[in-house]
Amino acid sequence: MVKRILAAACIPALLAGCGGTADQEDAAGETYVQAHTIQQLMANVVQPTAENYWNSVQYISDEDGNHEIEPETDEDWQRTRAAGATIAELGNLLMTPAYSEGRGEDWTQFSQSLVEVGLRAEEAAVNKDVDAVFEVGGTVYSVCSACHQVYPPENMPEDAPTGEPPA
Repeated sequence: MVKRILAAACIPALLAGCGGTADQEDAAGETYVQAHTIQQLMANVVQPTAENYWNSVQYISDEDGNHEIEPETDEDWQRTRAAGATIAELGNLLMTPAYSEGRGEDWTQFSQSLVEVGLRAEEAAVNKDVDAVFEVGGTVYSVCSACHQVYPPENMPEDAPTGEPPA
């Protein structure tokens, strides 16, 4: 719990160290730099993190038969856990004024749901529970899809990610 609180408290400092697009002020009056637009954050951080989690446990049927993919080593499980923890912290980040300003209360609800499901994802990996990782992965997908129904990615403004780091 303390680690999660410390990680959330460090996000503005980490963002400030990365360079970025706009200065922001947090509730304590501290200034930090918003390193990415919402589109860049989604494309370069949220989506790849979710994919890392989803790819950790898969059931694939193809012309060669059925294949089960799951973490095999402690390092594999740690990567899955880190993806879950990152999903939770990204939900927290999405609730900051830099990303929530101008959006409705539903944005905060989606972000809170991302925190909750991220914590469940992390717990499933800590428990090395393959079935729970798969099930929670479906819930992560559902939270993302519900948000995208209200905030469609195809409605991205001109500052959409180009694959290049922010200037």
